[in-house]
Amino acid sequence: MKILLITEQREGKWNKVSFEALTAAQQIAKEANGSVSGVVIGQGVAALANELAGYQLEEVILVENALLQKYTPDGYSIVLKQVIEQTKPDLAILPHTYQVRDFAPKLAASMKKGMIGDCVGYRQENGKPVFVRQMFQGRTAADVSLQGEGPWIVSFQAGAFRADTAAKKQDGKAPVKPLSVNVQAEQIRTKPLELFREAKQAVDLTQAPILVSIGRGIKAPENIPLAEKLAKAMGAELSASRPICDEGWLPMERQIGSSGQTVSPKLYLTLGISGAIQHVVGMKGARCIVAINKDQNAPIFEIADYGVVGDLFEIVPALTEEIEKSKTT
Repeated sequence: MKILLITEQREGKWNKVSFEALTAAQQIAKEANGSVSGVVIGQGVAALANELAGYQLEEVILVENALLQKYTPDGYSIVLKQVIEQTKPDLAILPHTYQVRDFAPKLAASMKKGMIGDCVGYRQENGKPVFVRQMFQGRTAADVSLQGEGPWIVSFQAGAFRADTAAKKQDGKAPVKPLSVNVQAEQIRTKPLELFREAKQAVDLTQAPILVSIGRGIKAPENIPLAEKLAKAMGAELSASRPICDEGWLPMERQIGSSGQTVSPKLYLTLGISGAIQHVVGMKGARCIVAINKDQNAPIFEIADYGVVGDLFEIVPALTEEIEKSKTT
């Protein structure tokens, strides 16, 4: 199986979900005795292509054009259609980002091919991959396969795979091959404006290696400093389940879950979170999950690597004190 990984960058910086998609592509290729090629598109992105070449890829395709300097759905779909037609992969894999949601359906339609978006996993069946995607806010999952001949187009949800497990080359780098494409200014029907910027206090929780997340068990906004102190001691960011943000106790930008951010930190510590499926779908990709909850039957314990049944108002201050002590010894 020949796989084409379509990466994402903005203003010369990677979207790290590209490397999660790379992990998925490498795993599928390994099981199918296939190969993976990567593609980087934009303007002035040769350095990114060279960086990507350090991973285990057959080759890296570099597509540069002045009309690709800023993202537009027309420009990207027109160019990527040409890339796919020239490279002839069986499967094109993308990270499921806001940008991909915008142009990938258009790309698939222009090629008269099917697309499976927002996948969380896959398995091999009769020599072909079957993709898993969640439905009804994560309450159930569906197995989906594409019929007919490729190329098939698939995107993987953030957190479905770990970026840090993408295999790197041990001997040199993959070749970087420039590819010429034909795109005209009149084909691009939209004019990109300035990128949307969150308020200064906004935080991208997807980049945090450690998260301390609070739920209903915190009881009142006056108790949030308890969790903030623990997060500070751990060098963590503070996050929350939806009820906390709905109440306005923390800003919506700190919400984790199906209607918030999807994260995959090294450590995810929950304080008083029951483990509703809407929250779990946003954090189940964490490498290590630690749960503190006084209800021993809380669903969060079903997915936690470590669980503590007890009163968080007793446990958290003690834990914070021990962490702070360890820093001074």
